[in-house]
Parts: sequence; structure tokens; C-alpha cells
Amino acid sequence: MAQHDEGGDTTAAGSTVVTSGSTQASPGTAVIAPDAFENPGLPPHRPRVTDLDPKKDRVAERRVYTLFYLSIVGSVFAVAAYIAFPITPGDTGSVRLNTMFLGLGIALGLLALGIGAIYWSKNLMRGDELTESRHLTRGSDSTRERAVEIFADANQESGFGRRSLIRNSLIGALVAVPLPAVVLFRDLAPAKDPVPQLEHTMWAKGTRLTHDPSGTPIKASDVTLGSVFHVIPEGLNDKEDRLEEKAKAAVLLMRLEPEDLHVSKGRETWNYNGIVAYSKICTHVGCPVALYEQQTHHLLCPCHSSTFDVTRECEVIFGPAKRPLPQLPISVDSEGYLVAQSDFHEPVGPSFWERS
Repeated sequence: MAQHDEGGDTTAAGSTVVTSGSTQASPGTAVIAPDAFENPGLPPHRPRVTDLDPKKDRVAERRVYTLFYLSIVGSVFAVAAYIAFPITPGDTGSVRLNTMFLGLGIALGLLALGIGAIYWSKNLMRGDELTESRHLTRGSDSTRERAVEIFADANQESGFGRRSLIRNSLIGALVAVPLPAVVLFRDLAPAKDPVPQLEHTMWAKGTRLTHDPSGTPIKASDVTLGSVFHVIPEGLNDKEDRLEEKAKAAVLLMRLEPEDLHVSKGRETWNYNGIVAYSKICTHVGCPVALYEQQTHHLLCPCHSSTFDVTRECEVIFGPAKRPLPQLPISVDSEGYLVAQSDFHEPVGPSFWERS
């Protein structure tokens, strides 16, 4: 049976409706559990043998600088072994000896240095644990001054400034460790100055232009308008170092209408009836410029999109390259074959610091 109150609300007989509001905590309110664990703190410091016995301290110090000196010996031995046991081409025994002694020297230098540093930190540097608060923002002047004091304390605690033998042997080991790498990487460079080698190629007066890679000579009549030829100098395929020579002497050959060429003073005879030859090596980082747009007469480098205008002596019109592709002066011989008038008049390839 329904009951009616004065407000008109109706509830079922024998039922009770109770409404209670929920309490929400502020987002910034921190809740601390009453049974939280207390911070136990750091364990008590346990002195080491070197902290208690000065004699043990001196023994540990001697071990550390002995390891550092051993590292110097290993690094010097690696350099000496690399020189004393050179690699002879075709002799696998020389490769084995060089690799073994060089590896032993480098391993001794690095291992002794690492073990010495670890032994130093474990036995001689300050050994008790510290808790340090870190801040993400720049500290005040007082905290920065405190940082300087901390560095001074670290120097005192590690003994770096006080233990001169350890300090000097460590500096010597750090100086000696890179020596094998310096010797190895320097030996990878050419024995001669590389600049003159890059300034000259196989091209010379009378050298015929030939197809790449067949080496077949090219006649001027074979080069039609809009065509492009990948060219190498005659005799390249017979060279033992043909890859190195090709990296400098590779050329692109194209034929345009003579009236389309904008020839600068002094280069009037460098082309033959609109046939022009330019270095294939990009002047940016040395990639092969092998994309030719027949309609626009543009050469594109596929690596970094440097673009060269063939009608204007391959000047740079787009991209990171800083100078035009070097032009190879060409003419024809008595049999109608295309030949070079001379070598390039400027270095080919990337514009490194030693080139103008």
C-alpha cells in the first residue's frame, strides 16, 4: 500500500530511502598510511683493511700504479709489435703474427688500465655510502660554491692530488692507450701525400675516351644529340689499381646543340661540335653524378640532389655542392675518335679544405 506525504512523494510501504553525499579528497591531499615503514637509513659503515692498516694502504697504492704502468707497457708493446711484425701481402703467417701481438698489447693496455681504476676505487677511495639530493634547476651561488667544495673534497677523498704515483701513472696510461689506434689508423692512409694524387688522373693529351666498362673507343659520330655516355680513359681496365683510378677519372659525355652552350673565355676549344665531357664525381661528397635530364640539360646527383647545368659549364643551380663539375677538354684524332686534350685543369671530387 502506497503512502503519501505532504510534499507528494510516494514510497512503497515498509521501505526507507536514505541519500548520502560522497566525500572527495582534494587532488593535492597527501594520504599517509598510519602503518608506514620507517626509513631504516644507511647501513653502518664497515671500514676496509686499507682504512685500518696504513701498510695495507701503501700495498694497495703500489698495486694500482703498477697496473697503470703495466697498461703503458701494453700500449707501447702494441705499437712496437705493429712495426716489428708488418703484414706482407699474400703471407698469412705475417697476418697471424701481427694480429696476435697487436691484440695482446692492446688487451694488456686496456685491461690493466680498467682493473687498476676499479681496484683504486674499491680499496683507496672513500668507501662509505652517501645520499645526495638532486635538483633539476640551476642552483644558487651558494650551492655552486658548495659544488666547488665537493670537487675539492672528492680530490681529497680519492687521493688523486695526494697520491702522486697513482696520478702520474694514470695520466701516462691514458696518454699511451690511444697510441695503438693512432698508429693503426694513420697507417691506413696513403704513404704519400694524398693531395697530389687527387689532383691528377689518367687523362692526358691524346688519351681516347672509351665506353664504361667495355673500354671500346668512342667516335664523335657515335654521339647523337641528347645522348649520354659513361666514359673511362683508354687503358684503365689494364691497370692494377683500376678502381682507384676510375674513382678519379670517370666522365660523362653528352652532345648538345652548339648554340645552347654558354662557353666562357678560354674554353672555346674544350668541346667538339657541342660534345662536352665533365667529371662524373660530385663536388659535394664524391657520389657519382649519373642522372641526366635530356630536356633541361641538367645533371643530378642522386645522393644529395645537387644539380648542375650542362649548358653553363655544369655550374651548380641547386643542392649542397659548392663548385661546378670539372670539365675535361676534348677533341678528335685523325681517325675520328674522341680524345682528351689534357688532364682536368682542377681537382675532381669533393671540395675538401685543401682545395681551392
